[in-house]
Amino acid sequence: MNFFPEISAHRLGNGLLVLTAEIHSLPILSHQVHFAAGSRYEKPGITGISHLFEHLMFKGTRRVKPEEFARIIQAHGGTLNAFTTTDNTSYYENLPAEKLELAMDLEADRLANLQLNLETLEPEREVVRSERKLRSVNSPFGLLIEQLSALAYEQHPYRWPVIGWDADLKTLTLEDCREYYRTHYAPNNAVLVVVGDVAAEEVCRLAEKYYGPIPAQPAPHPTITPEKPQRGEKRAVYKKVSQVAAFFAAFHIPGIAHPDLIPLQILCTVLSSGRSSIFFQKFEKPGKAVEAQAEMGSPPFFFMDPGLLQIYALASPGFPLEKLEGEIWDEVEGLRRDLLPTEILLKAKKQVRSAFLQSLQTHFFKGLLAGLYQVRAGDYRHLYQVLSRYESVTAEEVLQAARKYLRPENRTVVSLQPVTQAEHDELGEIE
Repeated sequence: MNFFPEISAHRLGNGLLVLTAEIHSLPILSHQVHFAAGSRYEKPGITGISHLFEHLMFKGTRRVKPEEFARIIQAHGGTLNAFTTTDNTSYYENLPAEKLELAMDLEADRLANLQLNLETLEPEREVVRSERKLRSVNSPFGLLIEQLSALAYEQHPYRWPVIGWDADLKTLTLEDCREYYRTHYAPNNAVLVVVGDVAAEEVCRLAEKYYGPIPAQPAPHPTITPEKPQRGEKRAVYKKVSQVAAFFAAFHIPGIAHPDLIPLQILCTVLSSGRSSIFFQKFEKPGKAVEAQAEMGSPPFFFMDPGLLQIYALASPGFPLEKLEGEIWDEVEGLRRDLLPTEILLKAKKQVRSAFLQSLQTHFFKGLLAGLYQVRAGDYRHLYQVLSRYESVTAEEVLQAARKYLRPENRTVVSLQPVTQAEHDELGEIE
């Protein structure tokens, strides 16, 4: 447990959980607020509203003008940003330690007093729609990733993209936004994390002062239908203008608190992490693939609910995509058949452990680790198990995970077939 400072936990009367990690090595801090407000909490008709709010939260309050939030933080030597995922929307400020109260004041103000009106909604709606077009419609690989989830999931909200469907973004109303703000941007639906040169008592005092008066709201109860086990491979082919052919595949895997995730992360590392990996040696180095990867995220970014392990490859010009895909599945089958050699397992364990420890050098990542484990797994203390799990995972566990999850009948594949611009125009665009 010594790789991470002790966390002090305190819950305000309105339900806000305050997590503080004191680190006095440098006079800096990271102030973060994590909301249970990702695309998982949406429903058809309002997809993309979580990400839209990431934009709207910078559009001003009764006393802070639009975009002034960022200017104030930057004027005091800080950096800031926000991000939205399937499972959370998070806001953070990295500042000199003496500016803790400033961060608390500003963040609590927009939690309580965000100005929502058509003058702010309409421009941001168009910004997000343009972002979606750039990321998903105009990008052949963005399209494949989006369609992969839509095909792999039949029931669960993970089937739609975090940025939302364009048809929903076009029709979101101001009342939709106000209702989402009321229910999801509430203290009892959030976790406040402060990491750095602070005293836990002072953090709690300021949290009571600034966040304490904000009333709790009835907890949102999204209707989330669990995904049924997939019992047969799914496939789709998309035709789009592209320089290369490619395929993206996904296997259903468990959610963040499941013990099989670390063995699966080891599998991904063996397959595609570094120049000694299977995919580099067998496909990239010989010129069969421009790129080949296996990925599923890493702590604390595992999906809250059962997620996807993705394997994708871009075929080198002149090398058939079907042949490349077949050879990749042959390598995957090898991992389902044989135990990993000891030296390969040890190297993979060192790689994931080193990457994790390197991330922990920043107060920001320490805060993410605590906040996201709390939001996604329900308990920040899961973070203390990561290193020991890396150290204890065995070749037998990796083998059993490969056999359990990397089955052909648990696989969804979408392929990109390059076409000319004329052929693409005849087919029409996917929006």
